[in-house]
Amino acid sequence: MSGYRLILGNKSYSSWSLRAWLGLRQAGIDFEERVIPMYTEEWERDIKSESPTGKVPVLQHDGRFIWDTLAILEYAAERHPEAGLWPTDEEARALARSVSAEMHSGFMALRSNMPMILLKTFPGKGIGEGVAEDIARICQIWRDCRARFGGSGDLLFGSFTIADAMFAPVVSRFETYGVDLDDTCRAYAEAVRGLSAMRQWREEALAEPWVIDRYDPA
Repeated sequence: MSGYRLILGNKSYSSWSLRAWLGLRQAGIDFEERVIPMYTEEWERDIKSESPTGKVPVLQHDGRFIWDTLAILEYAAERHPEAGLWPTDEEARALARSVSAEMHSGFMALRSNMPMILLKTFPGKGIGEGVAEDIARICQIWRDCRARFGGSGDLLFGSFTIADAMFAPVVSRFETYGVDLDDTCRAYAEAVRGLSAMRQWREEALAEPWVIDRYDPA
């Protein structure tokens, strides 16, 4: 074992957990994982001892606690440069960092109105104020990255990077809520869904016994 331990929330709902988990899995980094179901007695009992912020995800390694998804992925990229979690080209890397940070701090309308839910589909729902604008901006990012740096593969910068991990839950949201996509964005979304780690996450999410009613837009 590598000594990495990743604490996660429910795989059906925790978009930030998905980002960290997917990045580590796609990079081929070995880690132990623990899912603590949110809004349960187990969560209330254990989360503070596992995470200094009381939130997920958090990576534990060599006595260190690394919290916040982007910090976890940056930590992994520094320790495992061979994994290629950032593009090698300087211009591409700058763009990848920029769009990852924009996803990290933005798109609040989309997050609020279209929470990640892997258990059900809600086509046509979730279109609240500002959501259409968020969707348009995300699609613009995808088209730009693909046009400029995606020629070597099917993902934003060709091969898998942290940027793809950051947008993976958006791919899930677009599927759940039936968002119409142009050909470029649809092909990108299909490539993300086709990742072996993404398929594994989905299978494990669908096998979970927990349902959080507050996330159900119906």
